[in-house]
Parts: sequence; C-alpha cells; structure tokens
Amino acid sequence: MILIITKKATEEELKKMAQDFDGYIKIVVDIERKVLAGGGKKHVDLEQLLLENGSRQENLWGGGLDLEYEEIDYNSMINIRPSQQNLSREIMSLEIRNKVDEIIHVLLLY
Repeated sequence: MILIITKKATEEELKKMAQDFDGYIKIVVDIERKVLAGGGKKHVDLEQLLLENGSRQENLWGGGLDLEYEEIDYNSMINIRPSQQNLSREIMSLEIRNKVDEIIHVLLLY
C-alpha cells in the first residue's frame, strides 16, 4: 500500500507500506517539503503521487528502507538525472543523501 507520510509514521502505517516487499519499503523523499511516499512496487508510482500533491521533480529522490535492519539504500531509476549531475541509480551527492537520511529517520525510524 502506498502512503504519503508528513509526520511520524505509526506502526500500522509502516506495516502497510512494507507489505509489498515483506519488510522492505520503497521510498521517494521530497527533500524540500520534507515528506515522503512509501510502499508499492515501483518508485515511479510514488514519484507520481508526490508530483500530483505539489512536489517538484528536482526535489524527489528514491531509495528504500529495510525495516528489520533499519538500513537505508539510495537506489532507484528515478535518481538518474543528468541535468542534476546524477548519472547513476544511486544518489551520488552526499548532501542529498544526508537530507534523505534525515527525513527517513524523522518520519519512519525515530
């Protein structure tokens, strides 16, 4: 199930987002608005939902969260952005990774 998270997620919300991949949540973070969309099977669906809800493309970055180990990854096709000097599926900018980390920790982990 895909959810937009704007404040600390509840246990029930985490379970709903993790049901598609049995404990792993696909995530797209808006680093400007400090919100995220999580769940579902494709980052592009999360990205589209955030765009429809007022986010701007250049602020959206994809990754995932393994709930069991609380490990964050930064891998998504939506991260390939030559116009923003990101030529990989991985988020290459340490500054952007740190912003993504902070938002995931605030909304999903702490």
